[in-house]
Amino acid sequence: MPSSSPFPHQRPAPERPPAEAALTTGAVARRLGVAPTTLRSWDRRYGIGPAHHEGGRHRRWSPADIAVLETMCRLTASGVPPAEAARAASAAPDPVPDPRAARPDHPTGTPAGVRPPRPGNHGALPLGRVRAECRGLARAAVRLDSTAVDAVLRSALAEHGLVTAWNEVMMPALRAVGRKWETSGERYVEVEHLLSWHISSALRRAPAAPPGSERPGAPVIVACAPGELHTLPLEALTAGLTERGVPVRMFGGAVPADALDEAVRRAGPAAVVLWSQSRTTADRTLVRHLGATTWGVRGARRGATVLAAGPGWAGPPLPGAVRPTSLAEALRLLDGLYDPPPG
Repeated sequence: MPSSSPFPHQRPAPERPPAEAALTTGAVARRLGVAPTTLRSWDRRYGIGPAHHEGGRHRRWSPADIAVLETMCRLTASGVPPAEAARAASAAPDPVPDPRAARPDHPTGTPAGVRPPRPGNHGALPLGRVRAECRGLARAAVRLDSTAVDAVLRSALAEHGLVTAWNEVMMPALRAVGRKWETSGERYVEVEHLLSWHISSALRRAPAAPPGSERPGAPVIVACAPGELHTLPLEALTAGLTERGVPVRMFGGAVPADALDEAVRRAGPAAVVLWSQSRTTADRTLVRHLGATTWGVRGARRGATVLAAGPGWAGPPLPGAVRPTSLAEALRLLDGLYDPPPG
């Protein structure tokens, strides 16, 4: 009888494919950039598996099987829930009956040998209400699917621009991974590291201002406070400044106070952005020192606008410093220090 399963299995080939055309689960996982356990889970839960098993147990994936997996990866990376993605990936204009379809002794319509979907999603991140791209990014990160992570990031930056992609796709996913890690005994630290690395790479690939539109003037110095290692927010800021043609010097994480002071005196910047993620790295004395630092010849000495960025600076006001509360605000403040771009 026809299968009524909500997760129809992929079409089985009428004949077993040649051995050279079938791949093992490990080979397919490496090809798609996913974990082998993810492929086994999709097979068990949704019927997204190979039509042939060697010896009844060892999976061998044909090109048709892999095509279904590629669709599944693409859909889940774009934010489609796995169950819905499985239905779409399994659908075909001319479906062939599934050999594991429901039989009379399986009245629920669940394919024999396939567990019905269970409520909840083990390993899911606590995202709340977010964009579909953010949900897809989180799912791809949890299954360590680097190819899908890159694809979501490229699409989000191209479609929404840097600020929206950062605020509504990258940051919610990063926060969710951090919360999951904190409550899971470091089980998800590899997810956080992978996601952070790919976000950093995507930000560095963000397009710069076209030639001839660079803004003249002294640079913006961007650095983390001494002891501070959270560089991603500053990488996002650097990408935004570069996109606007603003000259920028990015010094990265944990810049010693003496080195930062020397860089300011050598570069004579228009502004200094100092990032602190926590109060333990928020050196208010250093901010006051940078705000009071001047250079140039007598009678024409000048200093830099200082931006104390990040949650570490919360608390009493910082005399002589501006405290932006978002990426968009920091970009507006810094953009306003320069003449409009040529043309």
